[in-house]
Amino acid sequence: MNSEGANANDRRDRETGTLGKLVSLLDVVALADGPMRFTDILSLSDQPRGTLHRQLSHLVEEGLLEVDRDGRYLIGLRLLTLASRSWARNEFRAIAEPHLHRLQEVTGETVHLGVLRGVEVIYLDKVEGRQSVRMYSQIGNASPAYCTGVGKAALSSLDDAELAARIAGLEFRAYTEHTLGDASALLSNISEIRARGYAFDLEEHESGICCVAAPICSDDRHMLAGVSVTGPAYRVTSQKLQAWAPLAVAAADSIMMDMRNRMGPKR
Repeated sequence: MNSEGANANDRRDRETGTLGKLVSLLDVVALADGPMRFTDILSLSDQPRGTLHRQLSHLVEEGLLEVDRDGRYLIGLRLLTLASRSWARNEFRAIAEPHLHRLQEVTGETVHLGVLRGVEVIYLDKVEGRQSVRMYSQIGNASPAYCTGVGKAALSSLDDAELAARIAGLEFRAYTEHTLGDASALLSNISEIRARGYAFDLEEHESGICCVAAPICSDDRHMLAGVSVTGPAYRVTSQKLQAWAPLAVAAADSIMMDMRNRMGPKR
């Protein structure tokens, strides 16, 4: 390789490293429960104080982060705008959207669309029920797949080998007294989900919140997702969950059919 090519590679390596560090900082702030002070970010960063200050200043200048009146960092409007446009242009989300609204209309409860990423489910869309209930799920949030209806439904589409590989070494945190405690319990639950075609979350991730969910997958199994109907346990009885199960399955099937028609090979 000539010197010009070597210099170009070195420059790309430096730029990639810098970009990676900036993205990591965005992750730290975006995933925090609230605005973060500089010292909080410093404690989670491997950057020297001066370097970290410069990087945060660059992100603020670009509108990716903001600083509130107390000097704390939070996500900037520019990043929120980019995220909003990304969600709006997501083809899978666009395909699913009318089916989500129909499911919400017939059940009256909140409907979620989530996609599996590793051992987590990322919420792509949410249609609030007629009586909105405060819950953790928000578009863009990630939740453990093993204790959420959408996550377990998506996991059920994996073959046995891939499922075992993904949950190997997984730490099972007890979010509630109903959370599945280990891999054996999860595998048993997945077997039941495969047999009946839908999953339940019976206060496993959030106390007082229940749901029924159906799996969605592309023909090549490259994308695994799920759709759910969710509501408060005091209102959503087991009878209601059972009654909504075929509705969730029908919505998932309709989404998959539209995926084949609109995202399949073009001739």
